Amino acid sequence: MHFKIEKKTALVMGSSEGIGRGIAESLIAEGVHVALVARNEEKLSAVAKEIGAKKYYATDLSKPGAATRLVENFVRDFGSIDILVTNTGGPARGQFAEITDAQWALDFQNLWMSVVDSLRAALPEMQKRNYGRVILITSSAAKEPIPSLTTSNGFRAGLTGLAKSVSTEYASHGITINTLQPGYINTRRIRENNWSEEKIRSLVPAGRIGEPEDIGALAAFLCSPLASYITGQSIAVDGGKMKSL
Repeated sequence: MHFKIEKKTALVMGSSEGIGRGIAESLIAEGVHVALVARNEEKLSAVAKEIGAKKYYATDLSKPGAATRLVENFVRDFGSIDILVTNTGGPARGQFAEITDAQWALDFQNLWMSVVDSLRAALPEMQKRNYGRVILITSSAAKEPIPSLTTSNGFRAGLTGLAKSVSTEYASHGITINTLQPGYINTRRIRENNWSEEKIRSLVPAGRIGEPEDIGALAAFLCSPLASYITGQSIAVDGGKMKSL
């Protein structure tokens, strides 16, 4: 489908693989000028060439101030930022009593402050042009907590509230802010947690594991002018797994 976003600029975090890459590919297919972000520069370089990204930034978002500098560098290089996709890898597993202060601090910076800092840097630039699309990638855990993913459950749920709050402040400026809540998606995270595909199929009404392009297709639509009346929403992409309303 033609989403009318060709030549828009997009910064997609966590995009060397998985969900982030799926979103980047969907935007590039629509003619968007996309920059990739991840830690591994060698991998980023290879992926950028493979999918046709305009640029890439090797950045560790768990470092204070990294997200701010990232957005500033993007605006310097592209002249504007029309689309921001925040996406970070899942933190280490652990029940509440097992999590150290260091782990709380690391995950707070990675999952929470990287989003806050990137919003602070990007939203004023979007205001200048009266257009902006922000997508926060969280998790189905934001609505239905997953056992032993304590820090992820907490911070990702908080991002839902943050997006809802900030979206009301910027809606009159042509800026939409939405969160996507992926369910079981075919990524490295699934393999690291030893979730079997057979078990997942039994839990998901759609009867299959999700693919990154399932997220990418929805993200591309939400980034378009066609979705200008959709903001402050949290949308699950989970094949019907979540039972809550």
